[in-house]
Amino acid sequence: MSLAQGSSSIILMGVIMLLSFLRGFCKKIDFIAMLAGYAASYMMPVLALIVASEVFSRYFLNKPTVWAFDLSLFLFGYIAILGGAYAHQKRAHIVVDILYVRVSPRTKRIFNLISYSLGIFFLVLIVYICQEKLVDAFKFGTRRQSEWAPYMHHFWIMTIVGSTLFIAQLVRDMIVDIFYLCTGTDLLKKGEL
Repeated sequence: MSLAQGSSSIILMGVIMLLSFLRGFCKKIDFIAMLAGYAASYMMPVLALIVASEVFSRYFLNKPTVWAFDLSLFLFGYIAILGGAYAHQKRAHIVVDILYVRVSPRTKRIFNLISYSLGIFFLVLIVYICQEKLVDAFKFGTRRQSEWAPYMHHFWIMTIVGSTLFIAQLVRDMIVDIFYLCTGTDLLKKGEL
């Protein structure tokens, strides 16, 4: 075996290992986002039950609760933030596709990279701000300004977790789109998880 053949074998093995790593990374992110989406979906009936019990308590028993509004507000936030990455994964977000549907697959990937970059920038800001709020919540015992006055730290933790997961999902999609732009082929098969 010549030196050139040995070098090309090492490079080929390196490329195969890199592709294997990228596919595994993308599948893991998809799986975690799917689990978070399922967790969010299981919170929806709980939210509906809390709202229904508050309506019953307030209007039929004339005894409103002090906790139902705050709890439903937190649950709605949890559902939105945990479901964001999964909704993006399933392409369930609202899009303006007047121009998008008329361009080539390569141009669509470029549009995706631009929008994913903007999304990551926005989500990094959210994580940064929520980290400051979390530190303040622990430091000062921050509570929601309501009659029930629950602590706020859990909300900031969930927002950080959900935003970080969404960032990971966007990075995963960027990897897939960059791979397509470089090779002209898809990194993952359709529907592969």
